[in-house]
Amino acid sequence: MPEQPEHDPKREKLPTRSQEQPQFGSQEAPTLFLADAEGTTVEGNVEYAVAPTPVETALDKPRGAWAEAWRELRRSPRFYISAVLLLLFLVMAFFPSWFTDQDPRFCPITRTDLRPSSDHWFGTNTQGCDIYSRTIYGARASIIVGTATTGLIVVVGGVVGAIAGYFGGWIDSVLARVTDIFFGIPLLLAALVFMSAFTERTVWTVVAALGLFGWMQVARIMRGSVITVKSSDYVVAARALGGGTGRILTRHVLPNAIAPVIVVATISLGTFIATEATLSFLGIGLPLTEVSWGADISTATNVLRDAPYQLFFPSLFLSVTVLSFILLGDAVRDALDPKLR
Repeated sequence: MPEQPEHDPKREKLPTRSQEQPQFGSQEAPTLFLADAEGTTVEGNVEYAVAPTPVETALDKPRGAWAEAWRELRRSPRFYISAVLLLLFLVMAFFPSWFTDQDPRFCPITRTDLRPSSDHWFGTNTQGCDIYSRTIYGARASIIVGTATTGLIVVVGGVVGAIAGYFGGWIDSVLARVTDIFFGIPLLLAALVFMSAFTERTVWTVVAALGLFGWMQVARIMRGSVITVKSSDYVVAARALGGGTGRILTRHVLPNAIAPVIVVATISLGTFIATEATLSFLGIGLPLTEVSWGADISTATNVLRDAPYQLFFPSLFLSVTVLSFILLGDAVRDALDPKLR
């Protein structure tokens, strides 16, 4: 009989397709057969391998114009300085009792013209009123006038400028001539004439006077910005797709044309606060019975030589407030204007 070859467990045939294979997901590990250089196959068990997770590169998403402006704004020291000061004045204006427990209208004649002391930090005025409490409470009238007037001129000037810039033609010509007429009237003089027509003057009377004659600059800036934006490709595409005038203005034009108006409005807010103080100083703004910085400054000028502190503290608070809004406006301008980055 021919000699039978010895059985070698290492020389096993590879499994055929007909042989049963472990199903995917089963607990049985698959058998791996490798052949060496001599043709010998080596059997071994291999655990299921997990496919490597693809590594995604973290790329920065493209930032929008407003997101980029906010990012630049947070890098500006002027923004933080002005924001902290303005936040302090806002809290002072609407929560004055947090800063003083004295009534600014309590003015006994027995304590007139007292110098600064531990009882009266800023002293008292000629009527006997505590200057510190009047300075704290006076922030409310000034900030309300500045904020409300700024909102009014943004609405009026923004609407006029947007209509003139978007439609053009005879509408632009008419609105431009009306704007030029109002531009020829000095703001302070117009406010004096307007206020003199009222026997009872309030904060809202001052707001109406300043807003009626202070919207022209916003209108011009908005008009120029809208003219630039309306020729952009996305506006032309929206118009070609049948977008209505109102939708195009509110969705495409105004959001991209409002940036210069925000800068002007921020700076104008401080200007209107100073103008209100000027009107009160001239005796044509808020009456002396109202607690305001302008009224206190007007009263203090009569005793400037003998009691300069009566003029110093209201003037200091007024100046710091106006300066804070100007600093904030400069920071916003630098953030919104790509050329200044």
